[in-house]
Amino acid sequence: MSTTSEQPQVATHQVSNRWISLFAISWLGIWLAQLTPFQLTLPEQVNDLLGLDGNNLAESQWHRSVIGFGIVSGVSAIFALIAFPVAGSLSDRTTGRLGRRRPWIFSGVALFAIALVLMGFQHTWVGLAICWSLVITGFSVASSALTALISDQVPVYQRGVVSSWVSAPQAIGVVIGVAVVSLLGLSPIPAYLLVAVLLVVCTLPFAFYLQDPPVGDHGLPSFNLRSVWNELWISPLRERDFGWTLLGRILVNIGNALGTSLLFFLLQFGLHVADPADKVLTLTLVYTVCVVIAALVSGRLSDRLRVRKPFVLGAGVLQGFAAIVIAIQPTLTSTAIAAGLLGAGFGCFLGVDQALATQVLPDAATTGKDLGIMNIAMAVPQALGPLIGAFVVAWFGGFTALYVASAVFGILGGLSVLRVRGVR
Repeated sequence: MSTTSEQPQVATHQVSNRWISLFAISWLGIWLAQLTPFQLTLPEQVNDLLGLDGNNLAESQWHRSVIGFGIVSGVSAIFALIAFPVAGSLSDRTTGRLGRRRPWIFSGVALFAIALVLMGFQHTWVGLAICWSLVITGFSVASSALTALISDQVPVYQRGVVSSWVSAPQAIGVVIGVAVVSLLGLSPIPAYLLVAVLLVVCTLPFAFYLQDPPVGDHGLPSFNLRSVWNELWISPLRERDFGWTLLGRILVNIGNALGTSLLFFLLQFGLHVADPADKVLTLTLVYTVCVVIAALVSGRLSDRLRVRKPFVLGAGVLQGFAAIVIAIQPTLTSTAIAAGLLGAGFGCFLGVDQALATQVLPDAATTGKDLGIMNIAMAVPQALGPLIGAFVVAWFGGFTALYVASAVFGILGGLSVLRVRGVR
């Protein structure tokens, strides 16, 4: 590997299929390790602390479960809010022999894996909140470095395809992780150990394969936490396209989080189906298949057609329509149809949005920091979704309001891309 210091520059050479494959496997490990606990083991630990049976929650109890889970997840969202831009800004300034982004992949994955193992031994609210916040911090550091590589090394005409391999593993990883942990009947300690091992196994090959030559001093000021914090608010306001892209990402992700995070409770207490756990698995598979197909197809098409905005607009509208289907006709059949539409809409968004984000960045020298800010809009809505959703259902007395809110956020998120001027 070359060790010659280089200045950051726009990527012009196409990345190889091997690069993309190892990159995709890295994301599979990251999503599996983050979403499996989020969907399965963390809620189980919360229910244990509350003294509740997660498989037989009474209607008067599920709000307690979701709010308890939401509080732990909400605390971690604060850490994500800080970790994403800070890690990105530090990686922009890294000039050591290991390269610009690689040290942050290694350190993020290490913290991520260690914190996952520690999660299995927690039996208090404080312990859960601290360790899960460390998990999300490690996830944020590693994700920040990996997404910055798209801007560093992938030419614009290939970013749709590469971005789709960030998003498709998200849907695949959660299904694989939940299925393996459930089928093996793993308790929290072995479950967390398993996903930690899979995280390391999936991410290290790409980290070692990566050509990440050191970048010399390119005129950035010394790292300052206050300036990074200020940039959280200044960049979106100062850079029009950056701000509208960020807003659209926030809205679409909140809409998706509201539409998916309380699915089990919709089936059990809204539709009163006899076997909600089995139906959740079926609907999740429908959703996942549609996410993966839509992400891969939209990413490739957006590269070929050299356009991003129509895909993001269509994704937001389709996601909103899916939520309206449930709000108007809440049946098991309509929910299954909506799961497919929601998956297709969100997959189309995921397949193109990351590529769009890399094309509205203000400065090639600060891509890590700016993409870190963009990534907040992916992680924080997911973390807060269950808590926000529980309050919407409680305040408005039913699930109809939840899916109306999901539809409004999705459609507004899609429409916001029309305000972006610098990208077609």
